[in-house]
Amino acid sequence: MSDRLAGKRTLVTAAGQGIGRATAIGFAEAGAEVIATDVAPEQLEDLAALGVARCVALDVTDTAETYAVAEDLGAIDVLCNCAGYVHRGTVLDCDEITWDYCFDLNVKSMHRTIRAFLPAMLGQEGGSIINMSSGTSSIRGTPARYVYGATKAAVIGLTKAIAADFVKDGIRCNAICPGIVRTPSLEGRVAELAVELGASIEDAWAHVLDSQPSGRVADPEEIADLAIYLASDESAFVTGTEIVIDGGWVL
Repeated sequence: MSDRLAGKRTLVTAAGQGIGRATAIGFAEAGAEVIATDVAPEQLEDLAALGVARCVALDVTDTAETYAVAEDLGAIDVLCNCAGYVHRGTVLDCDEITWDYCFDLNVKSMHRTIRAFLPAMLGQEGGSIINMSSGTSSIRGTPARYVYGATKAAVIGLTKAIAADFVKDGIRCNAICPGIVRTPSLEGRVAELAVELGASIEDAWAHVLDSQPSGRVADPEEIADLAIYLASDESAFVTGTEIVIDGGWVL
């Protein structure tokens, strides 16, 4: 336990698993009051025992629901947007339904939450917004990540726009750009890769790790540590940045 986020009221989306879950737990361990949200509230049930103050069902693709949650909760100090979906495929694998779904969940959801929670942040003259982007974005093109990369590039643009518009109001907005992170989503994609390669799960993991300069993928807690920094007053002079945390993957 620490007091790095003592007195901070924070909200984390997609806190049921992966980076969102690690961030919610990390914020709580750093002394924050944490409101954990997820479209699948049953995945949040054990977080109260881990220090999370409140768990809320929230579908960030639902505008009315997002605004209702913001009105109910009132002002927060930190908004951490972690919801997202990794689509696999090229432009030829991406029809308009898939395109719209990916942009709705990966980008427009952040527009919704920021627009819903920002007015109260402005009212208290300060706040930190943390958006989960990716190394696969405007930073790097990755094979078979066509629409995912496009959405995560848009997240970086959205982040910089928020930072530029509200820097004089005490609002900071930054994007975290992870490389490959060991999450349930990644485990599912590795299983799909094993089928595609006609290989074992172990061989599919070896294939993934061969692409990593550091020889490993990140743990979600490592990404959460960066989110804690961006949520804290230690990063008071940091805004409008895209921070890569990838073990050298984009080099």
